[in-house]
Formats: sequence, structure tokens, C-alpha cells
Amino acid sequence: MPELPDITVYTERLADKVQGRALQRVKVLHPFLLRTAQPPLPQAEGRRVVGIERLGKRVVLALDNGLFLVIHLMIAGRLRWLPPGGKPPGKISLAVFEFDSGTLVLTEAGTQRRASLHVVADRAALQAMDPGGIDVLTADLATFSERLLHENHTLKRQLTDPRLFSGIGNAYSDEILHRAQLSPILLSKAMQPAQVAQLFDATRAVLTEWTERLRAEAGDWPEKVTAFHPQMAVHGRFGQPCPVCGTPVQRIVHADNETNYCARCQTGGKLLADRALSRLLKASWPKNVDELP
Repeated sequence: MPELPDITVYTERLADKVQGRALQRVKVLHPFLLRTAQPPLPQAEGRRVVGIERLGKRVVLALDNGLFLVIHLMIAGRLRWLPPGGKPPGKISLAVFEFDSGTLVLTEAGTQRRASLHVVADRAALQAMDPGGIDVLTADLATFSERLLHENHTLKRQLTDPRLFSGIGNAYSDEILHRAQLSPILLSKAMQPAQVAQLFDATRAVLTEWTERLRAEAGDWPEKVTAFHPQMAVHGRFGQPCPVCGTPVQRIVHADNETNYCARCQTGGKLLADRALSRLLKASWPKNVDELP
């Protein structure tokens, strides 16, 4: 799922393309996509775009009649920009937003249709869609600490909770925790103040660095938005060497999510139980990274 760095770059490039321009026509190609009936979508046509915003992991187009178009990409949704006259890709296109400067196309790979489009009437309705997570890049340490310690859950769960923190998902939470050298299963209320500050600094640093990197790589438009990058330290790098200590990166698999971590850097060498594999191996499950074959 595109997270804060990806959505930030999308909004910046989209603002370059359509800020101040009229949205000539919107075509929804799959009926499941549009999740609202009022206001009707045709009210957005012919209106000028007065702003592009990020709402958590959503892209928001603000129109001059007070309406907002809210695009949630979910896991496999992506945005493409086509020059005037460009043809949207076939089966994966869900909607097209036509401007005189080009066409914005919302696509979604795979068969699970999770991406969504909402039309909301005003700023109050838009704010009602906000889960409430803070923007760590503008928050101070005290605010970060209050959110982190509000409930007692694992750090992985806390960082990815949109009610607590805005725009952080599976990929960047792995990178943040590796940078902070903290276990993904450490309970938030077991943290020392120094660890909270360490996590705060790591969160800001990772999100800033990756936003800058993706911004530089995007050029005119971000064409390859993915949760997996070869420059990442641990996310998506199971079995590959940690860039800090060289220990093979480990993982915890649960449902559709995978947590990647370095046992030596983050858990004192302890291997965290994988719900599927550790139960299968039982007594044969290695407890320490040094026991790995």
C-alpha cells in the first residue's frame, strides 16, 4: 500500500499537473469504486482544482465548488498520468479524470477491488473521514509520546494504527523500527523515555529520507510506486543480510502482513515466533539467530 512518502510525491506531482485547471470529465469504469451517492459525481465536472492534499494514505482533490474527491489506493491501487490523447490501460483502469493538460488514471492490479473514490460535500465531511493520526513530520516529541503510549500494544501495531499516526504502514514501520533498533513486538508502555525519543527520531528520519529519495526518483511522475525497494534495510528482504550487521533478515507472517526485522540489531539475537512456522517446528524452532543453520 502506498504510504506517506509515496502519497506525498503523488500529491506534489499532481499539483504540478492540475492545480488551477478544470476537471473536464470523470469516468468511473468499475461501479464498485464509487462509494458515495451524494453529492453526485457529475457535480465535480467542469470545476477547477484549487488544491491537492494528503489525508493519511488518501489523495484528495479540492474543487472550487467546495467538493472534495477522495481517492484511497489501498494495496494495489496506483495513479498514472497520461498526456492529452493518451489511452488508459485496459482491465486495470478503474477511473479516469480528464483535464486539458492530460488524464489522471486510477488503476488497480489483481482481482481484489479495494481502491475507492468518495465525493464529499465540504471540509467538515472530509475531516470526518480522517482517522485522526498525527503527522509525525510536524508533531513534537511530547505529542508523539502521548499517542504512542495512549494504549499498550506492540510497536508495529502502534505505528501502523491510522488513529495514532498518519500515513505509516507495513513497509515503513519495518524500516523505522530497524532504524530505531527496537523490536516490533515491544509493548509501547514497556518503553523507556529514551526509547520513545529514539523511535520519534527514527520515524521522522526514515519518512523524510524516503520522501526525498522518491521525490528525486519520480522525475515528471512516479511510475514505479512499490512497497519494496532494494535500498530498504529490512522490509521485503527476508534472508538477505542486514546492511548494519550482516545477519540474515527475519520475518513474522500473519494473515496478509509480513513483518521484517534484524534479530541482532533489534531483538538482542532472539528470533520472534512466526505464527505458522514456529508452531509447525515446535521444539525444533530456533530461539536465537546463532542457532540458524
